[in-house]
Amino acid sequence: MELQNLTHVSEFLLMGLSDDPELQPFILGLFFCMYLVTILGNLLIILAVSSDSHLHTPMYFFLSNLSLADIGFITTTVPKMLVNIQAHSKSITYAGCLTQVSFFFLFGCLDSLLLAMMAYDRLVAICYPLHYLVIIKPHVCGLLVLVSFFVSLLDSQIHFLMISQLTFCTNVEIPNFFCDAPQLIHLACSDTSIDDILIYFSGAFFGGIPVSGILYSYTQIVSSILRIPSTGGKYKAFSTCGSHLSVVCLFYGTGLGVYLSSAVSPSPQKSLVASVMYTLVTPMLNPFIYSLRNKDIKNALWRIINRIA
Repeated sequence: MELQNLTHVSEFLLMGLSDDPELQPFILGLFFCMYLVTILGNLLIILAVSSDSHLHTPMYFFLSNLSLADIGFITTTVPKMLVNIQAHSKSITYAGCLTQVSFFFLFGCLDSLLLAMMAYDRLVAICYPLHYLVIIKPHVCGLLVLVSFFVSLLDSQIHFLMISQLTFCTNVEIPNFFCDAPQLIHLACSDTSIDDILIYFSGAFFGGIPVSGILYSYTQIVSSILRIPSTGGKYKAFSTCGSHLSVVCLFYGTGLGVYLSSAVSPSPQKSLVASVMYTLVTPMLNPFIYSLRNKDIKNALWRIINRIA
């Protein structure tokens, strides 16, 4: 089979969610609505945090940055899918595919690191409340977000360089609605053993460290909460991190489902469902989880609505 260097490949084909032409309008409408809800929900979180002085705290600073990362994460994949459905096309350019890979890992890794920062914030607030203002200072929060961004940028560039060095055969059909790095590696005709090792190593490093930090934080948090004598005190302490814990479970649960579905089952449909949950449903639900479970966010949003009305 004739080999082509990736620099000479003009486009890839995104096979999407379904080939059924009757389903295309439904998929277009559904995903367009979900995209708008995601953008609007996350923008409302950012607006509520920025406009209410009561929310100018480290926890909500991390939350607003998480909303920004979620907007970037979903915008990396969904608009291109909607354009392709509308244009009855499956193509994505070589440059567009590499751009998707880069931004997908940039915002995905940033999401993970921000969730770890928020877990650390809750750890200090619950386990060391008297030292909270000393440890979690505004400039420290800004520095943590900046470091998280540059670490995420490093992760995205590693995947960008890895994919850009691959050699492909005539088959350039990606069984997904976006350019997914593991699936691109599977399509390559050249030896990908080093790439496989690198992608698992980067996943273990850039994903494993935040997960370990979150697990350690919640181990300490649960231990501290259990030492509180009153039931009401335990509930109040746990309620301060309930929303974050829900988002963590949703983010890592669906993310783990993507890789387990591709490793355990070769079924493209199962992998697609997991990818939709990870790239679309999770960013859409995050604002609802925080706004419905958080009185401060709800009060800030009501104040904004009252001012507009």
